[in-house]
Amino acid sequence: MSSQPSMLTGQVIRDGLMYFLRGGMHIKNGHLPSNGHTVPNDFIGVCVASNANPATDDYVISQLNELGIKQVRLDFSYGDFTSFNARFLQRLIAENFVITLHLVQPFAAAKAMLQDDEQAIWRTFVQDVVQIYAGKIKQIEIGTTINRKRWAGYSMEGFLKAWDIAYSEIKKHNITLVGPNIQDFEPLYNVSLLKTLKAKQQLPDVVSNNLFSERVIEPEQPDFRVFKYQWTRIFKINLIKKARILKKISVDFGVNQFISPVAFWAIYRIKRILHNGAQKQADYAARYFILLAASNTLAQANWGAFICQREGLINDGLSEADYPNLERVALYQQADGSLENYRLNPSFYAVKTVAKLIQGAQYIAPIATNNGLEIHHFKQGNQQFHTAWVINGRAEFLSDIYNESALKAATILHRDGTLLTTNLDLITETPVYILWADEPTDWLKNNATGANHKLLKPLSSKLRIDAHVQGQQYFKFEQNGWQGLVLAKNNDEASMLMQALHPENLQSPQKDQALRHARNAIWAVADPRDPSHQLTIKQPVKMYPHKAFFDRFKPSKAKRSWNGAMELMRRNIATAPPVAYFEKMDDLSLKQNFYICEFVKADCSVGQIFSAFASGETTFQDLNAETVFKQLAQFCNNMHNRLVYFRDLSGGNILVKILTNQQLTFSLIDTARLRSFNHPPFAMRYRMADLTRICHKLDWKNRARFMQIYMGLSGKQFEWHHKLHFYSYDLKVGLKRRVGRKGFKNFVKRFQNLASNENH
Repeated sequence: MSSQPSMLTGQVIRDGLMYFLRGGMHIKNGHLPSNGHTVPNDFIGVCVASNANPATDDYVISQLNELGIKQVRLDFSYGDFTSFNARFLQRLIAENFVITLHLVQPFAAAKAMLQDDEQAIWRTFVQDVVQIYAGKIKQIEIGTTINRKRWAGYSMEGFLKAWDIAYSEIKKHNITLVGPNIQDFEPLYNVSLLKTLKAKQQLPDVVSNNLFSERVIEPEQPDFRVFKYQWTRIFKINLIKKARILKKISVDFGVNQFISPVAFWAIYRIKRILHNGAQKQADYAARYFILLAASNTLAQANWGAFICQREGLINDGLSEADYPNLERVALYQQADGSLENYRLNPSFYAVKTVAKLIQGAQYIAPIATNNGLEIHHFKQGNQQFHTAWVINGRAEFLSDIYNESALKAATILHRDGTLLTTNLDLITETPVYILWADEPTDWLKNNATGANHKLLKPLSSKLRIDAHVQGQQYFKFEQNGWQGLVLAKNNDEASMLMQALHPENLQSPQKDQALRHARNAIWAVADPRDPSHQLTIKQPVKMYPHKAFFDRFKPSKAKRSWNGAMELMRRNIATAPPVAYFEKMDDLSLKQNFYICEFVKADCSVGQIFSAFASGETTFQDLNAETVFKQLAQFCNNMHNRLVYFRDLSGGNILVKILTNQQLTFSLIDTARLRSFNHPPFAMRYRMADLTRICHKLDWKNRARFMQIYMGLSGKQFEWHHKLHFYSYDLKVGLKRRVGRKGFKNFVKRFQNLASNENH
């Protein structure tokens, strides 16, 4: 395989660069949706497959009917005339599905396409397909992720030969030809291939490009792999702009239709960063199809595969180890697993709902887009509706955006099509549909109504939540100049918490009665839900002048603590579960705010363990250093791999519970300084900034051992340049103790002690 020529030839690079330099990829405001167009009736499709069990055919057909989608794509390869695929294809034809038949050459055959005998086999295969299925299918697609050498096997010359043969045979029967199936956003291939095929008078009728957003994680975000992240944000290379560029390239070379045959989010990849991957897949599916519908670029966009444990709308019940060697984006050969283990993923219902609402609808205009808040206006018959969401982790309130009369007249549907019954006022990363029988007047508080007005910008709430928290919901608090949020099981529990923990009744205790009393007062109270448990309350009580100045431009400390805890929860990193935060509006003192979380029972902190080891102890509560280092390093590495930069990872902020068999669990507290990211890579400087804090109390021998274990988890070594971070941090702490604020306080204490001794 290594000797196979690359598809990225000098000609491809030259053609693409010339097109770019001539301004071919420039589209004014290309990152924004196109106003006032109709979404195709069959806009959403799905890639399907069956298996040797005929009952699987029945299952797939029934689930497609339930999904409400008639547009399907089926992979068909050598040997399939006598396999279950021919049986399944006939069934799809009999059930009147609109079929794209994707002809896939085996890897070895594609690699050998410059050989005469392989060309003859390919020609015979294509001839047999068109003779049997002409008039029974909508179109035939040629090309399989051709710019992915390890999947497709083609060289540029080999693919052009395969295309030449397929083109001549397919056009004899006047069948719509789709291709060349380019993977991801790599427009150099689109430009060069279409230029070449135009010169050969062999252009496809429809251009196909698998328009993935999975690598960006969120469908709205700029694609940081096109350029570095900062440059991508400047050029605004988001999903809509990518779709519009690819459509423009197609039109410029003479092809007016453009489709995306395959796209998906793999659940296991989502779970590398976020918890509840199946729910996030459903969020992304709805957001993806809505954005593409708004772009007015694609005639069709498919999800694939239909049944699969990684990316399917239906889970096949198998493990990750059962996934085939060849990615299903290149060949969806069969539906694996057994019927009795199949189960519908949340994404099934999300796609069902978005297909029902947007297919055939008129897209009016974006209300808000490309700034963290997405609100899109559609009209289906006489019904007007908005679909609304925010990027991951954010939250806004409907009541801050819409007039009360408009919300009272609306029906609000959840992403999955059910009537929304919880978190009714929140816009989260899970899309909702706000429907009106008639168009309200002045429905938005700022009177922004679409194309003739400026786009609505996100409000300044700067609020973070875990949209997929289990068994609880969020309740907005607004009373007597206070605002906040409460997390509770139901309305009754929320009311009880608001009454028992009302911020006007909270008062920090004296130092001797607090858990901690310095810049912040931290104390415990009985949990009103269960008096046998406790809650922890945190309030800022001292603000240094420079902090008071800079913090005026930040959320309150309570909200920052809440936001940090929520980000940890979203990423399945243990923390004290948040209960509520309250803040006084227009508070110039910056002290009238409270963060409340559950009290975490712990056996000790990492700081206590590390202090013992640094003092020469070989064990701490029967734990040796190696045991602690391995488990803590794994915890920290997991946190960093989930793109969390804690910024205050001192030993005292990591609580430890010692379980049986010397197993440890860690929980993070004091989350106000935390920063999180929604896209990789995670910079090494963030890792080192956290690790220097946690290791500060350790002696150098133990530091080196802990860091060897941590770095080894990523296949790296602890080297001299990493040690510079530790020297720098040690120097910084030493200076603060000698000449900084702490140093001044120590000087005052020494002076007072000296004066006291002299008086005696």
